Amino acid sequence: MDAFRIDGKRALVTGANTGIGQAIAVGLAERGAHVIAAGRRACDETVETIKAAGGSAETLLVDLSDPHAGVAALESCGPLDILVNNAGIIRREDSVQHSELDWDEVMNVNLKAVFLLCQAFGKQAIARGEGGRIVNIASLLSFQGGIRVPGYTASKHGVAGLTKIFANEWAPQGITVNAVAPGYIATNNTEALRADEDRSRQILERIPAGRWGEPEDIAGAVCFLASPAAKYVTGAVLNVDGGWLAR
Repeated sequence: MDAFRIDGKRALVTGANTGIGQAIAVGLAERGAHVIAAGRRACDETVETIKAAGGSAETLLVDLSDPHAGVAALESCGPLDILVNNAGIIRREDSVQHSELDWDEVMNVNLKAVFLLCQAFGKQAIARGEGGRIVNIASLLSFQGGIRVPGYTASKHGVAGLTKIFANEWAPQGITVNAVAPGYIATNNTEALRADEDRSRQILERIPAGRWGEPEDIAGAVCFLASPAAKYVTGAVLNVDGGWLAR
């Protein structure tokens, strides 16, 4: 048996339209899972990519700006074995100007929706008695403060904390809960940074690997944590950052 395969498992991935979420969905499908690709917009490209490669997937519309909508969406999926909380938003503004509205919007998507989805998945998995895998997408700003993103930083610190408390409570039920903390990845969220020559140069000088990460770099870590190979790994926040935090 290949401990890295997840054949026959059912996985829900939020924010699976593009970038990291899309790569995660494709990676899980490549390893044998049926993937439910969830997003504010239909994840047709993701599903088509999976099916073209011989995998199994479907799309699910859900807007996590209403965190409770995520719970309803999860409950509509039927039994799930894997939950990947990838959806997230960011608002960039000096802390003295960061509005309460921006704070609330970031917290709703990045933290409250994660809490409610994990809670709903946990209830379902405990009732089934078959265990499960949760992988949350954290951030380097789960460890650091960052600049001009107070809401995002607070939310990602919160994701790390939720990951640990759920891991503590649900390990006896065979549910592992881990997080992956991406470094600087080439996605839509970092387009402005990459377009700023000075800022991009400063970032690359700090990364020992000498390059921006790719969404597939994150997908590989998530697929490992979702597989039987990681059955004794829980409560971990795995930084996938090209060595950024080691510098």
